[in-house]
Amino acid sequence: MLSLYRRHRKYCEAERPEESRSGEFEERKKGWKRCACLIFASGTLGGKFSRKCTGKADWAEAKAVTDAWERAGTCAYRLEEYRLIDEPPARATTIHEATEAFLANRKHRGIEVATLSKYQTFVKQLRAYTELQGYVVMSQLTVADMDRFYASWKDDKRARAKKLERLKGFVAFCVKRKWLDEHIAEDLRAPEGSSIPANRTPFTDAEMMRIYAACDALGGPTPWGPGYREWSGEDVKDFIMLSVYTGLRISDVATFDISKRLHGNDVFLRMHKTKKELYTWIPDWLVARLKAREKKHGAVIFRCGTSNVMRTMSETWRVKVGKVFAFAGAFEEKPVPHRFRHTFVRILLEKGVGVADVAELIGDTEEVVRRHYSKWVRERQMRLTRILKEAFEEKPKLVVMPSR
Repeated sequence: MLSLYRRHRKYCEAERPEESRSGEFEERKKGWKRCACLIFASGTLGGKFSRKCTGKADWAEAKAVTDAWERAGTCAYRLEEYRLIDEPPARATTIHEATEAFLANRKHRGIEVATLSKYQTFVKQLRAYTELQGYVVMSQLTVADMDRFYASWKDDKRARAKKLERLKGFVAFCVKRKWLDEHIAEDLRAPEGSSIPANRTPFTDAEMMRIYAACDALGGPTPWGPGYREWSGEDVKDFIMLSVYTGLRISDVATFDISKRLHGNDVFLRMHKTKKELYTWIPDWLVARLKAREKKHGAVIFRCGTSNVMRTMSETWRVKVGKVFAFAGAFEEKPVPHRFRHTFVRILLEKGVGVADVAELIGDTEEVVRRHYSKWVRERQMRLTRILKEAFEEKPKLVVMPSR
């Protein structure tokens, strides 16, 4: 009979000494920290003593391997095919290693910081699920696990659909590297209606006037807390004005470094797909307001406290802008800071700026702009009016007779 034991490697997740050993009974103790170190078998088979790695990190799987060896009377057989092998079994890839490699792959693709943050959140949730199940290596994940993990998400349908794309991308990443034998998330489907694009609702001019009035109503500086600057309605007004005049997302405005982004009246937006810098223009009076903030607060003009973490800085300003929305009264659509970006687009389209130029400024495609902002595309309205005029130009006037 063969005896089983786990032999801990140099980089053991549980930080156990290299070459130390543990048994199944020992690992059942309360508080035992799991790891993915492989399980070995030792004993006499066919009159010959053998010590061999099972290639498994799970006790039940390792026992299945040794059962096959005992039936064959030799450790030279692999469970799956019962054929002679000379190569050592491959080390199982841990879930932590696979997710770290996945994040590194996405990071090296040069994706936006905000998008990378969403991948990091996905990985954090996946790790939490696997730890709850007691899983350590990728081979422990099954189709049923993907069903349960997917069902545990509390996001709305569009967010669930996006997260499902990330899950499928991760599984495909692992299958390609042979860390998984099959695409265990392949048959999962996005929620019904998730493909319907969300409405893009900019603020109207009347709503913007109410918002600015609410900034004035906030009055002077308000203490925010130990280590934080005092802030006032004027601070929030600066934040909102920069958002509306540039179309930058809240994270970009919250972390706005005037020494790097502002050059005269030009505000740096991003690198264009041609690898050239892309700028937008802001008026002199707004430049003066931002310069005044720089003298008072430093280059990162909207920093609050000492944090340099983008998410922390963004959430701080989300709270402040939310107070302004509360002062401004009721809105037809829920007011959120991202609607300032939509307002930037609305103003440009109403002034007749071409769809291609607007798409370039917000870093999106013309198709997306036309689909979400068609109501404000002036050239579209002019084209439709011209088509209707031409269609009815030669037609006789139709007179509707009153009913008797």
